[in-house]
Amino acid sequence: MKKLIKNGNIATDSRLFKGDILIEDERIVEVGEDLSAEGAEVIDAAGKYVIPGAVDVHTHMDLDVGIARAIDDFYDGTVAAACGGTTTIVDHMAFGPKDCSLWHQVNEYHKLADGKAVIDYGFHGVMQHPITEDRLKELAEIKEKEGISSVKIYMTYDYMLLDDEIFNVLRAAKEAGVVITVHCENHGVIQQLRKEFVETGRTEAKYHPLSRPARCEAEAVNRMIHLAAMAGDAPLYIVHLSSAEGLHEVIRARSEKRPNLGVETCVQYLVLTDDEYEDPKEGLKAIMSPPLRKDQDREELWAALKEGGIIDTVATDHCPFHFKEGKAEKQYGKDDFTRCPNGAPGVQERLMLLFSEGFMKGRISLPQVVKYSSSEPCRMFGMYPQKGSLEAGTDADIVIIDPSKTTRIDKDFIRGASDYSCYEGMELQGCIERVFLRGNEIVSEGKFLGKKGDGRYLKRGNSVLVTG
Repeated sequence: MKKLIKNGNIATDSRLFKGDILIEDERIVEVGEDLSAEGAEVIDAAGKYVIPGAVDVHTHMDLDVGIARAIDDFYDGTVAAACGGTTTIVDHMAFGPKDCSLWHQVNEYHKLADGKAVIDYGFHGVMQHPITEDRLKELAEIKEKEGISSVKIYMTYDYMLLDDEIFNVLRAAKEAGVVITVHCENHGVIQQLRKEFVETGRTEAKYHPLSRPARCEAEAVNRMIHLAAMAGDAPLYIVHLSSAEGLHEVIRARSEKRPNLGVETCVQYLVLTDDEYEDPKEGLKAIMSPPLRKDQDREELWAALKEGGIIDTVATDHCPFHFKEGKAEKQYGKDDFTRCPNGAPGVQERLMLLFSEGFMKGRISLPQVVKYSSSEPCRMFGMYPQKGSLEAGTDADIVIIDPSKTTRIDKDFIRGASDYSCYEGMELQGCIERVFLRGNEIVSEGKFLGKKGDGRYLKRGNSVLVTG
């Protein structure tokens, strides 16, 4: 059936204008003014904002971290995403068994997601030991056969790669046309600081950010940029940039016109600060890595988003665990923060936080909200313009936001399996009224209308970072 969205304030990543959108057979047919279509369902969007469905390219659904497993599977997590206006995710795979191939986790993640996701989805691969010639050849294989055109590596945690391994992965990725996404933190310093804090009884949540100082991120960001350059300007995407120090390294690289570099921050680093860790109990909710930073870090990240051309995307690193006392996973850290699983929910909150804290408060424009939450993630990861745009012929993934209403983040707001939100108590300007996935209405005034398994797996193409 045809649908016609009328009189909306339509936002793309380049302009804001009043107009109509005609949808048929899951696609946008036409965008213009004074459109009409016989037999179409007419949706009046007067006074409301109409934007592309949001795209979160950094989630961790059903993630096994060894000591715990994220409590949002691909059903619960994508329902939360949908209710928050996100119509596509690209999920980061967990590490697999020791010595496993890249294909092992590809197959495992299809088992986890296929038939469960309610929105469209793709995967980032994950690289772990050993870094053999056969393993490096798999980069090209999973891209060709599965459309997995990005693979993550870590500079910390159990399967962290050393510099020579990173260099070899980058060279192989460049040849295969695969983007390497990187968690940038200095492992050695973090391990030493954590050891010292535990040995001296400083085990409360407030010591978590002190154990992972911003310069650990900045040093690793700097090192990765140079390693990618030495690997022939291999495509590099820095995930969850959290600090002003790390940002300064990115700004330096931008001033040097370093090619094939993508940079992501996450909404928590724009909205929250390390004050969240002061309460020994409540602070466990916000234990994530990198940790939350200072207000100055937050403001510099917002300023970079406003300026443009520095940070490319805003994601979530969505990875929730239960908090309530008992056997809840977050309580593993009640006597020692180093035992608390890293991660927090955010996939449902992100778009409205950007809209309210960013656009409605004048920090960034609405086209910039669209750019950072939708179109640029799709360009970075080979989905544009099928996703992240409102062009004729593209998937009709659309969100309608009513700016005259408010959204309160509380227990009634939460749609995933998590029992808390780090943003609880916030009242946001604006409210998501309707969400469409490929032209099908999946959310109406907070009520989820979609069905388990409606989400489709996306075989992704080349990133804009793959050049030369």
